[in-house]
Amino acid sequence: MSLPAHLSLSHGKRARLWRLLHGHGPANGTLLVLPLDQGIEHGPSDFLPNPEAVDTTFQLRLAQEGRYSAIALTIGLAEKYMGEYCGRVPLVLKLNGKTNIPADDDAVSPLMASVKDAVRLGADAVGYTLYVGSPRQDAEISQLGRVRQDCERLGMPLFLWSYPRGRAIEAKGGKGTLFAIDYAARVAEEMGADVVKLHEPQEDNERCPEAYRKLKEDLPARLRRVVRSAGRCLVIFSGGVKEDEETLLRKADLYMECGAAGLVFGRNMWQRSLPDALALTAKVHRVLERHGR
Repeated sequence: MSLPAHLSLSHGKRARLWRLLHGHGPANGTLLVLPLDQGIEHGPSDFLPNPEAVDTTFQLRLAQEGRYSAIALTIGLAEKYMGEYCGRVPLVLKLNGKTNIPADDDAVSPLMASVKDAVRLGADAVGYTLYVGSPRQDAEISQLGRVRQDCERLGMPLFLWSYPRGRAIEAKGGKGTLFAIDYAARVAEEMGADVVKLHEPQEDNERCPEAYRKLKEDLPARLRRVVRSAGRCLVIFSGGVKEDEETLLRKADLYMECGAAGLVFGRNMWQRSLPDALALTAKVHRVLERHGR
Protein backbone atom coordinates (compact mmCIF):
# COMPACT_ATOMS: atom_id res chain seq x y z
CA MET A 1 0.00 0.00 0.00
CA SER A 2 1.37 3.41 -0.96
CA LEU A 3 0.24 7.01 -1.29
CA PRO A 4 -1.09 8.33 -4.61
CA ALA A 5 1.87 8.73 -6.98
CA HIS A 6 0.89 12.29 -7.96
CA LEU A 7 1.34 13.66 -4.42
CA SER A 8 4.58 15.64 -4.08
CA LEU A 9 5.38 15.28 -0.39
CA SER A 10 8.33 15.51 1.96
CA HIS A 11 9.22 12.38 3.94
CA GLY A 12 7.56 13.72 7.10
CA LYS A 13 4.31 14.52 5.32
CA ARG A 14 4.41 11.20 3.51
CA ALA A 15 4.84 9.24 6.76
CA ARG A 16 2.03 11.07 8.54
CA LEU A 17 -0.39 10.85 5.62
CA TRP A 18 0.36 7.14 5.25
CA ARG A 19 -0.63 6.61 8.89
CA LEU A 20 -3.93 8.40 8.28
CA LEU A 21 -4.71 6.64 4.98
CA HIS A 22 -3.36 3.16 5.66
CA GLY A 23 -2.47 2.81 9.34
CA HIS A 24 -5.78 3.81 10.94
CA GLY A 25 -9.45 4.07 10.05
CA PRO A 26 -10.56 2.13 6.98
CA ALA A 27 -6.82 1.64 6.23
CA ASN A 28 -7.46 1.29 2.50
CA GLY A 29 -6.39 4.69 1.19
CA THR A 30 -9.57 6.49 2.25
CA LEU A 31 -10.17 8.87 5.14
CA LEU A 32 -12.89 8.99 7.79
CA VAL A 33 -12.43 12.03 10.03
CA LEU A 34 -14.41 12.93 13.15
CA PRO A 35 -14.33 16.73 13.68
CA LEU A 36 -14.98 18.45 16.98
CA ASP A 37 -14.50 22.17 16.46
CA GLN A 38 -18.23 22.91 16.60
CA GLY A 39 -18.07 23.93 20.26
CA ILE A 40 -16.20 27.09 19.31
CA GLU A 41 -17.68 27.51 15.83
CA HIS A 42 -21.36 27.03 16.80
CA GLY A 43 -21.42 27.11 20.61
CA PRO A 44 -22.63 24.52 23.17
CA SER A 45 -26.05 24.29 21.52
CA ASP A 46 -24.71 21.60 19.18
CA PHE A 47 -24.41 19.27 22.17
CA LEU A 48 -28.03 19.64 23.25
CA PRO A 49 -29.33 16.76 21.07
CA ASN A 50 -26.92 14.41 22.89
CA PRO A 51 -25.79 15.88 26.23
CA GLU A 52 -23.15 13.16 26.67
CA ALA A 53 -21.26 14.64 23.73
CA VAL A 54 -20.31 17.78 25.67
CA ASP A 55 -17.59 15.62 27.28
CA THR A 56 -14.83 15.24 24.65
CA THR A 57 -14.14 11.73 25.96
CA PHE A 58 -17.36 10.74 24.15
CA GLN A 59 -15.94 11.69 20.75
CA LEU A 60 -12.56 10.11 21.52
CA ARG A 61 -14.25 6.83 22.45
CA LEU A 62 -16.25 7.02 19.23
CA ALA A 63 -13.09 7.72 17.22
CA GLN A 64 -11.23 4.79 18.78
CA GLU A 65 -14.01 2.22 18.88
CA GLY A 66 -15.37 3.29 15.49
CA ARG A 67 -11.92 3.14 13.84
CA TYR A 68 -11.74 6.67 12.51
CA SER A 69 -8.71 7.80 10.55
CA ALA A 70 -8.39 10.82 12.84
CA ILE A 71 -10.16 13.19 15.16
CA ALA A 72 -9.93 16.95 14.55
CA LEU A 73 -9.62 18.94 17.78
CA THR A 74 -8.79 22.48 18.84
CA ILE A 75 -5.74 23.08 21.02
CA GLY A 76 -7.55 23.15 24.37
CA LEU A 77 -9.41 19.89 23.74
CA ALA A 78 -6.29 18.18 22.42
CA GLU A 79 -4.23 19.17 25.45
CA LYS A 80 -6.91 18.26 27.98
CA TYR A 81 -8.29 15.01 26.55
CA MET A 82 -5.87 13.33 24.13
CA GLY A 83 -3.45 11.94 26.74
CA GLU A 84 -4.84 8.42 27.12
CA TYR A 85 -5.62 8.18 23.39
CA CYS A 86 -2.17 9.16 22.08
CA GLY A 87 -1.03 6.70 19.43
CA ARG A 88 -4.45 5.07 19.29
CA VAL A 89 -6.44 7.93 17.75
CA PRO A 90 -4.57 10.11 15.21
CA LEU A 91 -4.94 13.84 15.76
CA VAL A 92 -5.60 16.64 13.27
CA LEU A 93 -4.90 19.77 15.32
CA LYS A 94 -7.20 22.62 14.30
CA LEU A 95 -5.05 25.76 14.36
CA ASN A 96 -7.66 28.51 14.01
CA GLY A 97 -11.30 29.18 14.71
CA LYS A 98 -13.94 31.75 15.59
CA THR A 99 -17.32 31.99 17.28
CA ASN A 100 -20.50 32.47 15.27
CA ILE A 101 -21.61 35.40 17.41
CA PRO A 102 -20.52 38.15 14.95
CA ALA A 103 -22.02 38.15 11.46
CA ASP A 104 -20.11 36.38 8.69
CA ASP A 105 -20.02 39.54 6.54
CA ASP A 106 -16.33 40.07 7.34
CA ALA A 107 -15.49 36.56 8.50
CA VAL A 108 -11.96 35.89 9.75
CA SER A 109 -10.60 32.94 11.70
CA PRO A 110 -7.57 33.86 13.86
CA LEU A 111 -4.82 31.47 14.88
CA MET A 112 -5.01 29.92 18.34
CA ALA A 113 -2.30 27.25 17.91
CA SER A 114 0.81 26.54 15.84
CA VAL A 115 2.36 23.76 13.80
CA LYS A 116 4.91 23.40 16.62
CA ASP A 117 2.00 22.67 18.97
CA ALA A 118 0.89 19.94 16.56
CA VAL A 119 4.36 18.36 16.63
CA ARG A 120 4.45 18.59 20.44
CA LEU A 121 1.06 16.87 20.69
CA GLY A 122 1.99 14.09 18.26
CA ALA A 123 -0.50 15.18 15.60
CA ASP A 124 -0.49 13.63 12.13
CA ALA A 125 -1.84 16.77 10.42
CA VAL A 126 -3.02 20.30 11.08
CA GLY A 127 -6.32 21.85 10.04
CA TYR A 128 -6.76 25.46 8.97
CA THR A 129 -9.97 27.31 8.04
CA LEU A 130 -9.74 29.76 5.14
CA TYR A 131 -12.80 31.92 4.47
CA VAL A 132 -12.53 32.25 0.71
CA GLY A 133 -13.95 35.54 -0.57
CA SER A 134 -14.26 37.26 2.80
CA PRO A 135 -13.26 40.95 2.90
CA ARG A 136 -10.71 39.81 5.53
CA GLN A 137 -9.18 37.13 3.30
CA ASP A 138 -5.95 39.15 2.99
CA ALA A 139 -5.22 38.58 6.69
CA GLU A 140 -6.18 34.92 6.51
CA ILE A 141 -4.16 34.20 3.38
CA SER A 142 -1.10 35.85 4.91
CA GLN A 143 -1.63 33.84 8.09
CA LEU A 144 -2.04 30.65 6.05
CA GLY A 145 1.21 31.36 4.21
CA ARG A 146 3.12 31.23 7.49
CA VAL A 147 1.31 28.06 8.54
CA ARG A 148 2.11 26.41 5.20
CA GLN A 149 5.80 27.28 5.53
CA ASP A 150 5.88 25.72 9.01
CA CYS A 151 4.13 22.61 7.65
CA GLU A 152 6.78 22.22 4.96
CA ARG A 153 9.62 22.80 7.41
CA LEU A 154 8.25 20.34 9.98
CA GLY A 155 6.81 17.73 7.61
CA MET A 156 3.19 18.23 8.70
CA PRO A 157 0.26 17.62 6.28
CA LEU A 158 -2.04 20.61 5.85
CA PHE A 159 -5.81 20.03 5.83
CA LEU A 160 -7.64 23.13 4.59
CA TRP A 161 -11.23 23.81 5.62
CA SER A 162 -11.88 25.85 2.44
CA TYR A 163 -15.11 27.69 3.20
CA PRO A 164 -16.64 30.48 1.07
CA ARG A 165 -17.84 33.26 3.39
CA GLY A 166 -18.57 36.96 3.52
CA ARG A 167 -20.84 39.56 2.00
CA ALA A 168 -19.15 39.40 -1.43
CA ILE A 169 -19.83 35.65 -1.63
CA GLU A 170 -23.45 36.19 -0.59
CA ALA A 171 -23.82 38.87 -3.29
CA LYS A 172 -22.65 36.34 -5.91
CA GLY A 173 -25.07 33.57 -4.99
CA GLY A 174 -24.08 32.36 -1.54
CA LYS A 175 -21.62 30.10 0.21
CA GLY A 176 -23.22 26.83 -0.92
CA THR A 177 -23.32 27.46 -4.67
CA LEU A 178 -21.26 25.60 -7.23
CA PHE A 179 -19.43 28.84 -8.02
CA ALA A 180 -18.39 29.31 -4.40
CA ILE A 181 -17.45 25.69 -3.65
CA ASP A 182 -15.63 25.28 -6.97
CA TYR A 183 -13.63 28.45 -6.29
CA ALA A 184 -12.80 27.22 -2.79
CA ALA A 185 -11.58 23.91 -4.19
CA ARG A 186 -9.24 25.62 -6.64
CA VAL A 187 -7.96 28.05 -4.00
CA ALA A 188 -7.02 25.11 -1.74
CA GLU A 189 -4.65 23.63 -4.31
CA GLU A 190 -3.12 26.99 -5.17
CA MET A 191 -2.59 27.79 -1.48
CA GLY A 192 -0.61 24.59 -0.96
CA ALA A 193 -3.09 22.37 0.90
CA ASP A 194 -2.57 18.61 0.93
CA VAL A 195 -6.17 17.77 1.82
CA VAL A 196 -9.20 20.03 1.34
CA LYS A 197 -12.50 19.81 3.23
CA LEU A 198 -15.46 20.95 1.13
CA HIS A 199 -19.23 21.06 1.37
CA GLU A 200 -21.62 19.65 -1.20
CA PRO A 201 -22.32 22.26 -3.92
CA GLN A 202 -25.97 23.21 -4.26
CA GLU A 203 -27.99 23.43 -7.47
CA ASP A 204 -29.14 27.08 -7.47
CA ASN A 205 -26.75 29.23 -9.56
CA GLU A 206 -29.13 32.02 -10.50
CA ARG A 207 -27.21 34.81 -8.73
CA CYS A 208 -23.75 33.46 -9.55
CA PRO A 209 -21.35 34.83 -12.17
CA GLU A 210 -22.58 34.22 -15.71
CA ALA A 211 -20.35 31.23 -16.49
CA TYR A 212 -21.96 29.30 -13.63
CA ARG A 213 -25.49 30.44 -14.37
CA LYS A 214 -25.19 28.63 -17.69
CA LEU A 215 -24.27 25.33 -16.04
CA LYS A 216 -27.18 22.95 -15.51
CA GLU A 217 -25.52 19.98 -13.81
CA ASP A 218 -26.85 17.27 -11.56
CA LEU A 219 -25.24 16.62 -8.19
CA PRO A 220 -22.75 13.94 -9.38
CA ALA A 221 -21.50 16.31 -12.10
CA ARG A 222 -21.14 19.15 -9.59
CA LEU A 223 -19.20 16.94 -7.19
CA ARG A 224 -16.86 15.72 -9.92
CA ARG A 225 -16.31 19.31 -11.03
CA VAL A 226 -15.13 20.49 -7.61
CA VAL A 227 -12.93 17.40 -7.18
CA ARG A 228 -11.26 18.24 -10.51
CA SER A 229 -10.83 21.86 -9.45
CA ALA A 230 -9.00 20.70 -6.32
CA GLY A 231 -6.41 19.12 -8.60
CA ARG A 232 -3.78 17.21 -6.64
CA CYS A 233 -5.38 17.92 -3.27
CA LEU A 234 -7.19 15.02 -1.66
CA VAL A 235 -10.86 16.03 -1.27
CA ILE A 236 -12.90 15.10 1.80
CA PHE A 237 -16.57 16.07 1.85
CA SER A 238 -18.34 17.28 4.98
CA GLY A 239 -21.59 15.78 6.20
CA GLY A 240 -22.79 19.05 7.75
CA VAL A 241 -25.98 19.04 9.84
CA LYS A 242 -27.39 15.77 11.17
CA GLU A 243 -29.41 13.80 8.60
CA ASP A 244 -31.28 10.52 8.63
CA GLU A 245 -29.18 7.40 8.23
CA GLU A 246 -30.38 6.47 4.74
CA THR A 247 -29.63 9.94 3.35
CA LEU A 248 -26.20 10.06 4.96
CA LEU A 249 -25.14 6.66 3.60
CA ARG A 250 -26.43 7.51 0.13
CA LYS A 251 -24.43 10.75 0.15
CA ALA A 252 -21.31 9.00 1.45
CA ASP A 253 -21.42 6.52 -1.42
CA LEU A 254 -22.01 9.29 -3.97
CA TYR A 255 -19.15 11.45 -2.65
CA MET A 256 -16.73 8.55 -2.95
CA GLU A 257 -18.06 7.53 -6.37
CA CYS A 258 -17.40 11.08 -7.59
CA GLY A 259 -13.73 11.08 -6.62
CA ALA A 260 -13.52 12.03 -2.95
CA ALA A 261 -10.69 10.62 -0.86
CA GLY A 262 -12.83 10.48 2.24
CA LEU A 263 -15.55 11.82 4.52
CA VAL A 264 -15.81 14.20 7.48
CA PHE A 265 -18.77 13.30 9.69
CA GLY A 266 -19.12 15.14 13.01
CA ARG A 267 -22.63 16.09 14.16
CA ASN A 268 -24.04 13.27 12.05
CA MET A 269 -22.25 10.92 14.42
CA TRP A 270 -21.78 12.45 17.86
CA GLN A 271 -25.29 13.92 18.07
CA ARG A 272 -26.40 10.27 18.29
CA SER A 273 -25.98 7.95 21.27
CA LEU A 274 -22.69 6.05 21.30
CA PRO A 275 -24.24 2.69 20.28
CA ASP A 276 -26.16 4.35 17.43
CA ALA A 277 -23.10 6.32 16.30
CA LEU A 278 -20.94 3.20 16.30
CA ALA A 279 -23.55 1.24 14.33
CA LEU A 280 -23.78 4.01 11.73
CA THR A 281 -20.00 4.32 11.58
CA ALA A 282 -19.76 0.60 10.80
CA LYS A 283 -22.10 1.13 7.84
CA VAL A 284 -19.97 4.04 6.61
CA HIS A 285 -16.94 1.75 6.81
CA ARG A 286 -18.69 -0.66 4.49
CA VAL A 287 -19.20 2.18 2.01
CA LEU A 288 -15.51 3.08 2.19
CA GLU A 289 -14.50 -0.55 1.74
CA ARG A 290 -16.06 -0.40 -1.73
CA HIS A 291 -14.01 2.65 -2.65
CA GLY A 292 -10.54 1.75 -1.40
CA ARG A 293 -7.57 3.07 -3.36
